[in-house]
Amino acid sequence: MGKVVPLSGNSAVAYAVKSADVDVISAYPITPQTTIVEKLAEFIANGELDAEMIHVESEHSALSAAVGAAAAGARVYTASSSQGIALMYEIMFIASSLRLPIVMTIATRALSAPINIWNDHSDFMAVSDTGWIMMMAENNQEAHDDIILAYKIAENPEVLLPVVTALDGYFMTHTTEPINVIEREEALSFAPKRKTWFTLDPDKPVTMGALGDPQWYFEFKKQQYEAMKKSREVIERSIDEFARVFGRRYNAVEFYGDENPEVVLVAMGHVVGNIRAYLNKMRSKNSRVGVLKVKLYRPFPEDLIVRYLEDVEIIGVVDRALIPGSSSPGPLHSEIVTALRKHEVNTKTLSFVTGLGGRPVTHEHIGVMLSKLSELKDKPVSELPREPLFIGVRE
Repeated sequence: MGKVVPLSGNSAVAYAVKSADVDVISAYPITPQTTIVEKLAEFIANGELDAEMIHVESEHSALSAAVGAAAAGARVYTASSSQGIALMYEIMFIASSLRLPIVMTIATRALSAPINIWNDHSDFMAVSDTGWIMMMAENNQEAHDDIILAYKIAENPEVLLPVVTALDGYFMTHTTEPINVIEREEALSFAPKRKTWFTLDPDKPVTMGALGDPQWYFEFKKQQYEAMKKSREVIERSIDEFARVFGRRYNAVEFYGDENPEVVLVAMGHVVGNIRAYLNKMRSKNSRVGVLKVKLYRPFPEDLIVRYLEDVEIIGVVDRALIPGSSSPGPLHSEIVTALRKHEVNTKTLSFVTGLGGRPVTHEHIGVMLSKLSELKDKPVSELPREPLFIGVRE
């Protein structure tokens, strides 16, 4: 196994990218992502990584260059945050529709306006319709390991889709943890470099991104849909293999708490760790509570969600993003409710919106959410709040 090194979240990601032996890095600086690619530039300058670093004038160009490099068969990496992700948005659809196995890290940050450089999940949630596989880490070790997992999944010939890995800005990107670094030989043994997709080759010419007229466009989109469905099997196999090789398991969905919970919070990202710590403090009170961590957001693991939640009295979904005007303004809450109702599960749900713009989600806030759930768990559905509950906001 690799050596243990104290690393920030961004450095942990950069070390994993180096170990994956990428060929091309294309990125534009934006807080709080910048130090990922700065560290990669340092690796290249020191001769520790033999890769091409493409300096571009915008995030739109960064992902465009990544598309071109991946189309030529290179193992490609990029990273961004917030408005950078918004500027990439057009090209994200192109990357997934062309079935290019690009890996991109989002150092999650609130979208403007007003301008905000701190963390929430609005940029991550904004890309959920672009056709990328999406994973979010809870801690820096997981963010490091997700990079190696991502290449294993993306380049699998049964998948061939780009992958987003995410870690929370500042709470993770700029805080230091001990990281068991996966070395290059280990990474390439687990996720070997192989061209499993059609590539641009002067000796075997192909056309990519040509006009998809009504005679063919529909079929392309159906194939993309099937690839995303198929990726669940590949993701699960990759998780199992990663656990066997490295001794760390990152399930698509993970439960922590009482074996027979009445009340469960559902959350993503570093907040899950805060909730775990709070539940540990509550153990002496014999509270039947738990937390369900959602790591895999696309494809959404609805079967696992339902398995964990179908016998729970009431759940509270913790969203760190807000979609004004939606029937369910919390995007994670919307997915959870849809999954439950699709499988005819009538577990009661509450939507909590909290931590926007970098506001910390404290133990006090977690206590408020759990108290509200306990207060309402025996109430009929008709008496539950229909609007999201905003936790930690000034009235």
